[in-house]
Amino acid sequence: MTKQPASAARLSPLIRRVIAPNPGPFTDKGTCSYIVEEGEVAIVDPGPDDARHVAALLDAVAGETLRYVLVTHTHRDHSPAAAILRERTGALVVGCAPYAEPPDLAYTGPGLDAAHDRAYAPDRILEDGETLALGGATIETVATPGHTANHLCFALREEKALFTGDHVMAWSTSVVAPPDGSMRDYMASVERMRARDDIVFWPGHGGPIRHTQRYLRALVHHRRAREAAILQRLEAGDDTIAAIVARVYENTDRRLHGAAALTVFAHLEHLIERGLVAARERPTLFARYVRV
Repeated sequence: MTKQPASAARLSPLIRRVIAPNPGPFTDKGTCSYIVEEGEVAIVDPGPDDARHVAALLDAVAGETLRYVLVTHTHRDHSPAAAILRERTGALVVGCAPYAEPPDLAYTGPGLDAAHDRAYAPDRILEDGETLALGGATIETVATPGHTANHLCFALREEKALFTGDHVMAWSTSVVAPPDGSMRDYMASVERMRARDDIVFWPGHGGPIRHTQRYLRALVHHRRAREAAILQRLEAGDDTIAAIVARVYENTDRRLHGAAALTVFAHLEHLIERGLVAARERPTLFARYVRV
């Protein structure tokens, strides 16, 4: 049976949600598209190029004016429907910059770069701190690179709510995959979120995070624990990413081991930058590494 898209669910006075019918090991129940305000509205993360999902979004805003389509980042489960909604409604596509191929792609390997929507063409790129006014709502841009280099979050000031895209999710930790993803940038973005006063996170997949500061502290602890485990495996003689993943992620669904390898690679890059690890050759997914 073909899975049907969910109808719009009311989450708060200013937020509704439609979940795309693209469930999977990397998307949970599907991509969450959020409708902000009433009458004149914005959609945050329009989702994949899926006719059923686009129809559900258009049904949800029928009789209203779709002014903005906001995009947190350009992975194909988040941005492709933006162009379709623009064509159907005349809305402006705004948000993150288009994907830019990293200069080290040739030797690091593609990571998740093949998952980017290279056709994404925003009408306007939003800068950190820039705001949009929409009826009684104010949407603020918060730059959060790490999961991708172009990742943004969007804050709804009136509800102290943050649409976090794939930066922070409750159902799973975010994959950080070089060369486009950076663990250094990711951790800096998490620290930036810890300095904010948001009371709820609405992620691109899964349900809300309401104890925001507690969750961010736990996320930092988790990343530090992963880093410590990687260092322990290097000290034990596991000098390849494949060997490290086999031990550190031995209880994780094997379908996710490829993503785990990319995140270990990101951790190793960060450890190299801090002088704690060295690569025996140019750092790649297949290089050999040593504890310094």
